[in-house]
Amino acid sequence: MSDPEDHGELRSMTREQLVELGSRRDEVHVATSPRAPYPGTREARRAERSVALWFVLAMVLAVAFVACFVAWPHDYAAPGTPGYGLYAWNTPLLGITFGLCVLSLGIGVIRYQKRFFPEEIAVQQHRPGPSEPVDRATAVARFAEAAADTGLADRRLVRRTLLGGFGLAGLAAVVLPLGTLVRNPWREGDASQLWVTGWRSQAGEAVYLRQVRSDPLDVVRVRPEDLAPGAMVAVVPFRESERGNEGRLLAADRAADTPVMLIRLPQGTRFTPQPGREGFAYGEYVAFSRICTHLGCPASLYDTQNNVALCPCHQSAFAIAEGAKPVFGPATRALPQLPITVDADGWFVARGDFPEPVGPAFWEIRSR
Repeated sequence: MSDPEDHGELRSMTREQLVELGSRRDEVHVATSPRAPYPGTREARRAERSVALWFVLAMVLAVAFVACFVAWPHDYAAPGTPGYGLYAWNTPLLGITFGLCVLSLGIGVIRYQKRFFPEEIAVQQHRPGPSEPVDRATAVARFAEAAADTGLADRRLVRRTLLGGFGLAGLAAVVLPLGTLVRNPWREGDASQLWVTGWRSQAGEAVYLRQVRSDPLDVVRVRPEDLAPGAMVAVVPFRESERGNEGRLLAADRAADTPVMLIRLPQGTRFTPQPGREGFAYGEYVAFSRICTHLGCPASLYDTQNNVALCPCHQSAFAIAEGAKPVFGPATRALPQLPITVDADGWFVARGDFPEPVGPAFWEIRSR
């Protein structure tokens, strides 16, 4: 067969003729042999069903992932409290269902390729240079032939389950970034979880500073004389109504946004608060969130000599004497300061909640 002289002749050629022409022009020799089972046989139908089963399983797992993401309880529950078991399984179930969905798709594709794709060996002589129009036309034909060789056009069951599996897996992947747009974190207004913490007073009840102990039922409140100059103690909120209530004490002890470090500044330290935080300290005592404003690690390694709080995760440093302003590392926002005072009995109490959200920043952090 001689090479065609114009584009019209190329368009009149069949796919098989274009493939043969392309192979000859590229000096490619292809040896092809079809795989068993052969189309139309009982063995072929059984093989199709075995492949389709993996794609159906991927579809089921994708639906299960979306259902878990939307409906499974995700609000934090402390260990030992009602609902903790369901909360603890939230992340594992999401990982298991999505991971097995992708795995099922991969196994299905591999099994289909092993059972139905024709075996071929191709040998080509390579010569560098730009492709001619004839070569481009024959290359398109080769891609079309490769698609035809998959046999998907003749196997509706496999084709539909394959498309369904990948489609639902894609839906599961889309749910991840869009999920935060579906769930409204501001549904409770100014009382939404990102705005308030356990330091917020309820019904005017005093909120004391309680030392963090190995036994959460061991309630130890803090007085000014308990700290030497340059000392730091980790504290969490406590209300007298919580005394003896193990569930509420555990919740306050393990909440992600309540940990605070109470610091007695070294003697002679001149404290400069952040704008709007004047009066938050009690003499030489200051209280700051222990949650790093970069990615939420515990920034409570207190260096008395340099008067800085260090985050061990990414080495952010916060100058305590300057209102916990970040002076090193990736953090760009000061640690939130808790307003404190001492009550008539000499115990440290919080004068209110943090005036800004605790932990890493988010889009709406400056909206109030």
